[in-house]
Amino acid sequence: MTQTAILWPMIAHVALVFAVYVLLGLRRRQAVMAGEAKISGFRENQNEPPLSLFARNNLENQFELPMLFHAACLALFVSGAVGTVAVALAWLFVASRIVHTIIHVTSNRIRYRQPAFLAGFLLLGAMWVLLAFHLATA
Repeated sequence: MTQTAILWPMIAHVALVFAVYVLLGLRRRQAVMAGEAKISGFRENQNEPPLSLFARNNLENQFELPMLFHAACLALFVSGAVGTVAVALAWLFVASRIVHTIIHVTSNRIRYRQPAFLAGFLLLGAMWVLLAFHLATA
């Protein structure tokens, strides 16, 4: 397995972020067309319409825990620690983010969203442990 294999899950997560941006734009447009919001209301995002609120909140989530994911991937890449386990953990993290996003922008049921978040949290923790182990034994 090449070191660059760890970059593909990062690209997949970036694609997810772009998809959420598109969804947010579409939902905001729908809200304006339905008369539920004015374009000027998005200047300071103080009154996000219900139609687009879940997408906006999810977009914010994509710049929280996933930032540690991207840092872990790059650290694994730079340190030469990319292997099957690292790449599998990275793909599973991205899968957990996709599931989390689908739940967040649809029903937004915490009962389902929380386990998806927790799975990603634990997978990301495992990536950092893997990196630390690699550095300690190198």
